[in-house]
Amino acid sequence: MTGATAPRTFTNPLLPSGPDPWIARAGSTYYLMKTDGNRLVIRASPNLGGFRDAVPHTVWTPPAHGPNAISVWAPELHRIDGKWFIYYTAAEDGHDDDAHRGIFVLENDAADPLAGTWIDRGRLKTQHNGIDGTTFAYRGQRYFVYSPYVGPESDLAIVRMANPWTLEGPEVVIARPDREWETRGGRSILEGPEFLAGPKGDLFLTYSAGACWSDDYALGLLHAAPGSDPLAPQSWQKAPQPVLKKSPANSVYATGHNGFFTSPDGRENWIVFHANPGPDMKCTAKRAPHAQRFNFDANGYPVLGEPLPAGRALAEPSAQASASKRAITR
Repeated sequence: MTGATAPRTFTNPLLPSGPDPWIARAGSTYYLMKTDGNRLVIRASPNLGGFRDAVPHTVWTPPAHGPNAISVWAPELHRIDGKWFIYYTAAEDGHDDDAHRGIFVLENDAADPLAGTWIDRGRLKTQHNGIDGTTFAYRGQRYFVYSPYVGPESDLAIVRMANPWTLEGPEVVIARPDREWETRGGRSILEGPEFLAGPKGDLFLTYSAGACWSDDYALGLLHAAPGSDPLAPQSWQKAPQPVLKKSPANSVYATGHNGFFTSPDGRENWIVFHANPGPDMKCTAKRAPHAQRFNFDANGYPVLGEPLPAGRALAEPSAQASASKRAITR
């Protein structure tokens, strides 16, 4: 049509490197975080294609010594009750092993997460050592989900929160790696849980299964029916097969550690995840963030589809946001 403006596009990967990516949106601004190992960095962009040129803002560096001094992994940026919070995994200096890993919280009351002061709220008092913490609210109650080390395996556990940095009540394991595809790479692992609210009131938790160094690292899905008690293990039913996995045809391998966000107009659902561009590339910084749109089926279940190939032009999320929909996602 003459005079029409072509929709803006972007291509995957969003960055050449970016394990454990996370995207939060505030109004028309997207904020991206990823594992950098020795600091916490936020990139801000008005569109997905702009992250390659976005200035990396270091918002926190770990202390030289202490329980959160090294191996700073998998940060998540959440807007809760008018404040920003970052949940991240870290380990104690001199002990870079599972027995000394936990999840920590930072708080910032500024409107812009790149401004203000980040306050260290310390380590969450989980029942087990573990990694990959996330949070969500349901029916007026906030919950925390993470991947605890339970014996030789990594499970998924949930617990109530009294506030964004304090857990309360019993911690309950809701999923174990009991499927063959959850043991690929030689370890039985469920990690990287992420909450997704379904359009019909269903609760979903995606998770990354298997070892990150395996090409078969993939996303699984837990489902709880509307009105379920999230703390009841029987509420959660596991999908029998991965809901997002490698695509050799599209040269995308080891798909995992995702997050969800919506378009500025609230009409599109998007997923971000990391992947390798080739086989046998292991669990390194070569993992890069990919974003693509997904839908829900007639039953209200997410259909994540096949990972799209790198370099394909994809339309940016729809951005005709009304004032009533300019809200923080998650």
